[in-house]
Amino acid sequence: MPKTAPNRHQVGALPLRSRDGQWEVCLVTTRETRRWTIPKGWPMRNRKDWVAAEIEALEEAGLKGKTGRKPIGSFLYWKRLVDRLELIRVEVYRMDVTSQLPTWKEASERQVGWFSLPTAAELVEETGLMALLTSLADENA
Repeated sequence: MPKTAPNRHQVGALPLRSRDGQWEVCLVTTRETRRWTIPKGWPMRNRKDWVAAEIEALEEAGLKGKTGRKPIGSFLYWKRLVDRLELIRVEVYRMDVTSQLPTWKEASERQVGWFSLPTAAELVEETGLMALLTSLADENA
């Protein structure tokens, strides 16, 4: 494991909705390892990071909504590349979901699910994302 900070970053959306007075978060599975995580991807040229996060949520889970312009946190994870693993920092932007499309770009490539914040924290493997979800759950308890 490298002792230096990651030099690459991604952007992610934390899609939230309120159901029966409780917050739920939308998680998606990764394409290759099928782990639960949030919609995320690389920054996009000529787009603000929060816009790129919103686009990732649309492409990966069919979500539309209002995305915050400042990150609410970040987490680290190991991205599997063709010839190596690379440590990536994901800047996370809150997305208040208003609708979910019946079909979307990557619908056939991923599972998508809505979970309570505590359940979502148990499902994800990245400790930083788990901590972010747990913190939100504690704030909203």
